[in-house]
Amino acid sequence: MIRSHLLALISFGLLGLVGCAAQPGPQNNALSSVPPLPPGMARVWVLRQTDIAYGNFSAADPAVFINNLDLGHIARGTVFYHDVPPGTYRLRVQPYGTPAHLSDTVQLGPGVTAFLQVQAIPNWEAGSSAGGASFDVLTMVPQDAEVAIPTLSFVGRR
Repeated sequence: MIRSHLLALISFGLLGLVGCAAQPGPQNNALSSVPPLPPGMARVWVLRQTDIAYGNFSAADPAVFINNLDLGHIARGTVFYHDVPPGTYRLRVQPYGTPAHLSDTVQLGPGVTAFLQVQAIPNWEAGSSAGGASFDVLTMVPQDAEVAIPTLSFVGRR
């Protein structure tokens, strides 16, 4: 009897360990199908994580613009990419809340990949005199983006 209880406890423990194993993110298969960067082009990854501190913004899906070209909306917990020729690009997000006209500019050379995160932030943190909060697009460190992307839903190329 003690042996059967011990076996049950060991089985339960092993089952628990299997449940704790790292699970692939929702888009891992989709990311593996992303084509390589075409020669002479640059790639911009745009992501929006799910841990938004501002509840009023969590349901919003603001549009993302690159040099005033609308790349589409980005919902919470998603990621997409866009390939561009080398150059200087101004990225901005559709304002919600109190518009602060925030943007980020990136210089992209051939073969360069940039990671940008859309997030809600208090306007004063971005140096704006406007009160309240709005969405902003911020350049991410590649190592941080590589950790975040597997946790997001990949919505394809834009």
